[in-house]
Amino acid sequence: MAQCAAGMTFVGASLPVSATLTEYPVFGGQALRYALAAAILLVVLRCSSATWVRVPVREWLRAALVSGVGLVAFSICVVEAARHVEPSVIGAVVGVSPIVFSLTGPLAERRRIRPQLVLAAATVCVGVVLVTGGGTGSVVGFLFATGALAGEVGFSLLAVPLLKRVSPLQLSAMACLCAPPLLILAGLTRPGELLRMPTPAEAAAIGYLAVVVTAVSFVCWYSGLRALGPERAGLFSGLMPIAALSTSVLLGQEGLSPLGLTGSVLVGLGICLGLSRYPHTPVPRSRARSCSSRT
Repeated sequence: MAQCAAGMTFVGASLPVSATLTEYPVFGGQALRYALAAAILLVVLRCSSATWVRVPVREWLRAALVSGVGLVAFSICVVEAARHVEPSVIGAVVGVSPIVFSLTGPLAERRRIRPQLVLAAATVCVGVVLVTGGGTGSVVGFLFATGALAGEVGFSLLAVPLLKRVSPLQLSAMACLCAPPLLILAGLTRPGELLRMPTPAEAAAIGYLAVVVTAVSFVCWYSGLRALGPERAGLFSGLMPIAALSTSVLLGQEGLSPLGLTGSVLVGLGICLGLSRYPHTPVPRSRARSCSSRT
């Protein structure tokens, strides 16, 4: 639970940092971020007691799919949605992910849907909508925001089978290794420069995103996902807008409104409701040892 909460909190609190990169090329900056994160994760794997499990090509293809859907497509959808709708609309649409997790998680693993978890997810979603507030925009923007929602969910659900074979640390490294070439290809299809020398503030922001929001956050999230399963882990995605709001309040960028406070309480109640009754359903781990070798 602490790992899921930490992962989502790091991502939500990073939004003010991401604002410093609005003038930097989107896809080139993201490619730098994930390349740096991959290097950090590989060094950690090398220096720690963790093992690098050798996986077949089809598992690398699945990792590339996780990266393409959860990182590249998600980034593209968020960028395009921001051109047509207000940021609060994107936050509200992506905030529906707990309900999607509560429905698709059991279906993917051929288990029955648990009504209490659906109710808990709905409570979290209502809280997220209150925290993010309302907004306006076009149908095109709403469709791109829905695509961002699909990327958010796919980043976790597509990773569940891989977590049966590899550790959260290795999966995070694999996803980050696959992301830069995909982002560069996506960036080449768009007008404008792909990369440029970042300013000191931009370089610091990219470094922070790579270390905290990617390397640390990904490992925390995948560790929590493997321990709790997608339905319960998905509830913690409601902490992301709360962390963003809290950071903005602490930095004096905005005040804490009654709706924001009420929404935060509802998110907390929904998480508690989802974790209060049923036993955990962790992702099973492979016991095979013959296919592993130290990096």
